[in-house]
Amino acid sequence: MIFPAQRLRFPIDHLCDVEHQDSFNRAGGRDHLAQIKSRWIVNGQAIARNTKNLSNIRQGEQVAELGSLPDFNSGSRPRLRRRILTRQRANAYLLLPNESNSSSQNLPRGRRWNIAWLLGLGVLVNYFDRVNLSVSHAALYTAFGVSNITFGYLSGAYNWTYAMCQLPVGVLLDRFGVRRVGRISTAIWSIASFAAAASTGVGALFGARFLLGVGEAPTFPANAKAIGYWFPPKERSFATSIFDAAAKFSSALGVPIIGILLLKIGWRWSFAATGLISFLYFLLFTKVYSDPKDDPLLSDAERAYISDVEPDILQEPEPKAASLGYLLRQRKVLGLALGFGSYNYTFYLLLTWLPSYLSYALHIDLLHSFLYTGVPWLFATVTDLAGGWVSDSLIQRGWDANRVRKTVLVCGTAFGLGIVGAAHAHTAFRALIWISISIGGLSAAAPVGWSIPSLISPRGSVGSVGGILNFSNQLSGIAAPIITGYVVAATRSYAWAFGISAIYLVIGIGSYILLLGKIEPVEPQPAI
Repeated sequence: MIFPAQRLRFPIDHLCDVEHQDSFNRAGGRDHLAQIKSRWIVNGQAIARNTKNLSNIRQGEQVAELGSLPDFNSGSRPRLRRRILTRQRANAYLLLPNESNSSSQNLPRGRRWNIAWLLGLGVLVNYFDRVNLSVSHAALYTAFGVSNITFGYLSGAYNWTYAMCQLPVGVLLDRFGVRRVGRISTAIWSIASFAAAASTGVGALFGARFLLGVGEAPTFPANAKAIGYWFPPKERSFATSIFDAAAKFSSALGVPIIGILLLKIGWRWSFAATGLISFLYFLLFTKVYSDPKDDPLLSDAERAYISDVEPDILQEPEPKAASLGYLLRQRKVLGLALGFGSYNYTFYLLLTWLPSYLSYALHIDLLHSFLYTGVPWLFATVTDLAGGWVSDSLIQRGWDANRVRKTVLVCGTAFGLGIVGAAHAHTAFRALIWISISIGGLSAAAPVGWSIPSLISPRGSVGSVGGILNFSNQLSGIAAPIITGYVVAATRSYAWAFGISAIYLVIGIGSYILLLGKIEPVEPQPAI
């Protein structure tokens, strides 16, 4: 980690008062800036910043800290802050590298990446619960006489309660935290999968899908909040891509496996199998996950690195969250919600209808439609991880963070327009190429999109902004399968269904450019 200039410590005897600035300039001023960069202030005494001296810092000592790099020629008074040094903070200071450090070989690793993979596993499991319906279309027609239009409503039923819960879930996350809300939600979605397996009719199946939406509603807002806790901003895109890529890999892996299970043992047992997997994840999450401030396995080195330039930020209580009304009036929040909603429309169209499209429009048998469905989702998994990794790598190499994130976000969404090519494909090979381009581009942009709530939210409001984002997503998730069902029933074709998705993507690209603007925090809500 490169320690930025605006957080450098300076000798207190030179900078505590304006009248000392002249003597500082006579002593060399900016010519001696390199020496000043290597000094700290402890109990009013300037010391060299090295391990030998810092190891003598004792708990309870005071540290003077300059909040910004002053212009000594301007006559302005430098801003100083004093802090009581805790043992943990002293240890964290010892581990901060020099400004000249440009390598990452000593970066603390371990616990935070374990948490990222845990969150990714959770998304993988809960998407198994989602895709098991898409592979059951033909079986449900046989069992309950489910038509295309009814299947569209049934596919969107999960999203109804999921969307309704997003705004309150964001508030609950900001109040009760990721661990408590995550444990309850995981238990609920496990029960919902078992309930679907026991359904005696279409009504009971709707009820099970409603319950699944309630249980899985906190997943992505909670993950976005957890990534904000566990990762510094320069690593959040790739960390986010781990759990976002799991959503795509779940379809690549789940559709063929669940489809084969369905053909071998029936749709009820395929739902029961996903319920069992969900329950096992509930036990794992309960045992492993904690926030960084409560995690006994998190080292001091990694704790300091997570907090980036503020080693003690995890020790400070979060301020009061901004109200939903205030956040909904912010252009950046609305631009992100609208743009990401366009991504989710295409995502859910393909998630719920791709096997049926391959089987009906391209006349592929059911087993091969399950296998072919995995191809674009596997490609999307790779591009999702690549999008997050490339974004973080460029930012860590000094590229402008706003420009990198906006470029990936806009260009990835533009590749989503490849779905128009699938509308006019007449062979499985061409259709899979165009669908892979579409979902691959959208997936590359997705981890950047999911990392943005933690970058634009006022402090203490990440869960609420994540809830707003996912509420918009789920409105699209409701609309996509239902609109597609009606369009396919009316036209006997998927061309217009894909065309509607492309129109929405164009609107989403415009919202990223015109409304989201620069990726930076919105102003905190004014105190009343």
